[in-house]
Amino acid sequence: MPVLVAAGSATWESSAVERLGRRGGGVAVHKRCVDLTDLVASASTGLARAALVDAGLPGLDADTVSVLARSGVGVVAVDTADGGAAVRDRLHRLGVRGIVGPDLGGVDDALRDAAASAGAGAGPPGGGGAPIEEVFEPSGVAAGRGAAARLVVVWGPAGAPGRTTLAVGLAAEIAHRDRSVLLLDADPYGGAVAQHLGVLDGASGLLAAARAANAGELDATRLAALARCVGSDGSPLRVLTGLPRPDRWLEVRPATYDDVLDAAATLADWVLVDVGFSLEGDQDDPFATGPQRNLMTTAALARADEVVVVGAADPVGLSRLARGLVDLHDLRPDAAVRVVVNRTRASLGWSESEIHGMVEGFVRPRDVHFVPDDRAGADRALMAGRSLVEAGDSTLRRAVAAVADGVLGERPEGGGRRLRRRTAGRAR
Repeated sequence: MPVLVAAGSATWESSAVERLGRRGGGVAVHKRCVDLTDLVASASTGLARAALVDAGLPGLDADTVSVLARSGVGVVAVDTADGGAAVRDRLHRLGVRGIVGPDLGGVDDALRDAAASAGAGAGPPGGGGAPIEEVFEPSGVAAGRGAAARLVVVWGPAGAPGRTTLAVGLAAEIAHRDRSVLLLDADPYGGAVAQHLGVLDGASGLLAAARAANAGELDATRLAALARCVGSDGSPLRVLTGLPRPDRWLEVRPATYDDVLDAAATLADWVLVDVGFSLEGDQDDPFATGPQRNLMTTAALARADEVVVVGAADPVGLSRLARGLVDLHDLRPDAAVRVVVNRTRASLGWSESEIHGMVEGFVRPRDVHFVPDDRAGADRALMAGRSLVEAGDSTLRRAVAAVADGVLGERPEGGGRRLRRRTAGRAR
């Protein structure tokens, strides 16, 4: 089995080369790499199966380990400093498959295990890597979550149907009912959660969390320090603010974003993610290995326990909603979908039952909710930089509270269908 060695300035390199070069061991040194760049380039040829690196190799981070894994190379680190549990925990967070001491005891077995575990996700030499689900979905997603952690993704098609307004309102309603909630702004086109809640901090919580994850330093404690606690009513709502500018999406790499979602699930019982509108993959170059802009959206949807789909009630909005439901089903056929039709008003001329029937022509939702076009209520909360809960009673707040009831399971599912039978044929 061919192995790459990148020791940097560590003294164990010669011993490793001698040990791995013994006949009958089944492991052989393919190349001695001078630095991390050389290691990544050598791995991209597809000729190696594992890499033995020094734990202190400059530049070694989660993104690099992820790139190596997509090339089919598992990483084993040599902990020459014997840093103990803290160093080993950090290396495991980076995605390192095995750790050995400076005496290299058990290195052969560790390299074989790393190669076997990385081989399942190997991509072709020089291109592509694993599919979306393999890049983002770790081997044990459930293992990273708290016992009651639930991931709810708020998504909607293009055209500003009210995704962020609904996400912020829904998170605040759930927190108001004494559930611990983390609201994550993961819109790759530039989120607006911070503006909705009057958070004027110039530092992005998402980018800070991604940097910590890339260094192997992100856990629930660190994430809690990066999130902002909001609300004047004492509700346990934390917010991880999004990208300050749309062009900074490149700083959130696939492996680190996955770690952020894992850490979020250990911090709060409910994790709500406000994502972007586009579900398209960047397939112009089949050999591209760089990040794809919409992977923050599709990765969250791939892991979601429930997807709240928001669409506008006007003709253009409903047309986009219909196409969006088809696209979502293609991406995640087994998704548990809850549809919210936003900005409903009598002047549109159709009934809730008619809209409900249209939705069920494309998907079998858990429920369909209707949120009125309450501009005054929305403006009052937005101008004050407060959630709908803090802004006081309004028809908008009551409608969002009904959505929260459904998400929390505090009323029987199918409430929308019973409403449809009672009001069939009647315009609102």
